[in-house]
Amino acid sequence: MEQDVISMEVINPKAAGIDVGSRSHWAAVGQSEQDIQEYGVFNEDLFALADWFDQRGVKTIAMESTGTYWQSLYAVLLSRGFQVILCNGKFTKNIKGKKTDVKDCQWIQKLHSLGLLSGSFLPDGETEQLRTYCRHRTNLIHSSASTSKKMQKYLRLLNLRLDVVVKDVCGLTGLAIIQAICNGEKDPQKLASLRHGNCRKSEEEIAKALHSNNREDYLFALKQELDTYRYLQDKIAQCDVEIEKKLNEIIGKDDNKKQHYIDPKVHKRVNKNTPKNIDLNLRSYQMFEGTDLLAIEGMSYSTVLALMSEVGIDGIRKFSTAKHFTSWLRLAPNNKVSGGKVLSSRVPKGSNRLKIALRNAANAIGNLKESTPLRDFFHRINFRKGRVSAISATARKLAVIIWNMVVKGTPYINLEGYLFLDQKRKLGLVKRIKKQIDKFDLTDKDLGFSTH
Repeated sequence: MEQDVISMEVINPKAAGIDVGSRSHWAAVGQSEQDIQEYGVFNEDLFALADWFDQRGVKTIAMESTGTYWQSLYAVLLSRGFQVILCNGKFTKNIKGKKTDVKDCQWIQKLHSLGLLSGSFLPDGETEQLRTYCRHRTNLIHSSASTSKKMQKYLRLLNLRLDVVVKDVCGLTGLAIIQAICNGEKDPQKLASLRHGNCRKSEEEIAKALHSNNREDYLFALKQELDTYRYLQDKIAQCDVEIEKKLNEIIGKDDNKKQHYIDPKVHKRVNKNTPKNIDLNLRSYQMFEGTDLLAIEGMSYSTVLALMSEVGIDGIRKFSTAKHFTSWLRLAPNNKVSGGKVLSSRVPKGSNRLKIALRNAANAIGNLKESTPLRDFFHRINFRKGRVSAISATARKLAVIIWNMVVKGTPYINLEGYLFLDQKRKLGLVKRIKKQIDKFDLTDKDLGFSTH
């Protein structure tokens, strides 16, 4: 009696698998003992691993890693002409009881040879460099925010309640007063005289909050935190210079990008953490080859910069459909179906910086006062399922709109959007004036102007 044989077709006959580690890398080109080798993490070890793959006739390689241990090896293998994919460790798990480094690399090689592994998204080299600058800048901003909180703490301990009378202690008024305090000034009136003209509180109100207890230890700590804050701001400014250089370099290489031009958007608010001296409106329009992403309500300069640095135009085009893009962002429901029933449709866990940026943009859309299609969509979901679900749903819709704008060239048209806000405000003002006229039975001549 013949024994039944279950076989699977080999898709990648010249495949290898690597289990990347912090101290060594295990590689397999087959399932026997002589097909497994361990290599170190130094540069000569990486080139020796590439030479071994050449000798064994390997064409394609799958590697599984955590952290950033894979990047140097990935660059070496790419430079030697191998086809390399980076796999998520969630999808390369071995069966229970078979977990060792040796067996892991064999399992990865087997899965890859059968064509069962898919690679993670990786941006192109230029986008990756821009991403490094932008991520480092974001980390510096978080450190600066932490330092700002410590400054508020020591001001509070000194009984200087600057945070009560000033909206931002690191604004023009706040920093001028803190610098004077660190320089030894104790007179509340002189400190209050440093108030900037845009500050809402008067000098008298500010002076009342600046009577210190003159503790030397707290004053010393405040000086240290102020120096740290100034240092971090200088580092952020240096990052802005490098980001501008990189953007100019990417756009300058491509004639198709350089030819585009767009007028400034005066209605867009500029956050204080936005890179200085960079026209992100123009740069994003050129980077995405004539696609005006800032025409979408709620999209800020930081959101567009995150899109440019995390995926870029070539990265977005790698996703064949908008559904693939939203699924990669972890913004689409993960439907689990068994027995014809949907067991779960929750959005899967996990986040990346672009997803966070889109969720922040969605939250801003929910706070808009004027009626727009996206804002109305947000409030419909908010009414049915709550604000958290509304933010996720609106962020997903934003991702779909962005994919269609970039890949298909579909323009975003919003007749209720920013282009008409000024006109709508003027019409609202006219209507209010006319109501007052009707209420008091006045004429335009009595008021001295025309409402037409």
